[in-house]
Parts: sequence; structure tokens; C-alpha cells
Amino acid sequence: MGSLADRIHDLLVRQPPLPVTFFGHSLGATIAFETIRRLEAGGSPVTHLFASGRRAPSAHRDAAGVHLRDDDGILSELRRLNGTAASVLGGQELMRAALPSLRADYQAAETYRCASKATIDCPVTVLTGDSDPETTLPEAHAWERHTTSTCTVRTFPGALLHHGAREGDRRPPRGALFADADGDRGTTVRP
Repeated sequence: MGSLADRIHDLLVRQPPLPVTFFGHSLGATIAFETIRRLEAGGSPVTHLFASGRRAPSAHRDAAGVHLRDDDGILSELRRLNGTAASVLGGQELMRAALPSLRADYQAAETYRCASKATIDCPVTVLTGDSDPETTLPEAHAWERHTTSTCTVRTFPGALLHHGAREGDRRPPRGALFADADGDRGTTVRP
């Protein structure tokens, strides 16, 4: 995880100085958090972090060991999450090519550790579902400890899934995802 955040940081600091906002979904939220820590440590401010479908960096769970499973075990986990189209999961050639990357992603997510006092200085908006199996509401609210700025948690009905949907889930309107952090759709916490 650290080496990926280092690489992204190295690419961004070579760009002209512009306002930077991060949107990270699932593992991408953690990678964004780590990249922001590096940018801010080097004096590059970040405008905002949108963390979608991911518990706070220090909200560790005992590893499910998905990355240690055989290929069928990883595919079973993807089916359980219901975030990958059945046509993709059924494509043997495609899945054979994707499994090494998926395994590496699970390993990064399951072995990542973050100090509870690690913070960033930009505002954070957390996007979660009220029945997300991977991010409980307390785990979403735990992002509050990881910013010295404001933290807004926006909760949507169902599980805020990747691309699939479960019965009863609704995709939030795009405007609701990126509404002003002080809007009435979330809980804003100021340190």
C-alpha cells in the first residue's frame, strides 16, 4: 500500500500546482488517504477526500484471508459482494487474467494497518450504505478521527455497491454524492 501511495505521490508532485480532490472507492479510499498524507507532509494541500464504501483507515477487522484462498474462494467472495456482473465472473479467460490483481488487492486491504492517530488536513466526505456488509456505520464514522478538518458521513439506502445492485438498493443521485459537505444529507463533525 505504501509503495503505491508513494508512486502516486511522486507523479502528482511533478504536475503543475492545482487544487486536488480525491475520490476513492473501497481500497481506493485507503490509497487516497495514504497519498494525501504524503502530499500534505510535503506541503501540497489537498482540497477534499471522498471515501466511498470503505471503513476508516484504523478500523481494522480480523483478516478474512480472502487473499489466501484459492481462485474459487476469491470468486466466491466476489459473488457474495454482488459487485461484479455475472457475465464477468463467468468469463474464465478474463477472470484467470484478473485473479492475480484481485488477490494482490485483497492482500493489500487485509494486511494494511494504520495508526489511530494518523490524520490528514483536508475535509473528508464518507459515502456509505446503511446495510453495507463491508462498512458498518460506526466504521464509516470512524473517519472523523482521521481528519483535522470536517468529516461528513452520507448514508444511502442499502449497500453502496460498486456496479451491481441488490434488491432494495438504490443508487444515490450523482449530485447527492458530491453535495456540499455542510448539506443536510449527512452528519458533519468539526474537530
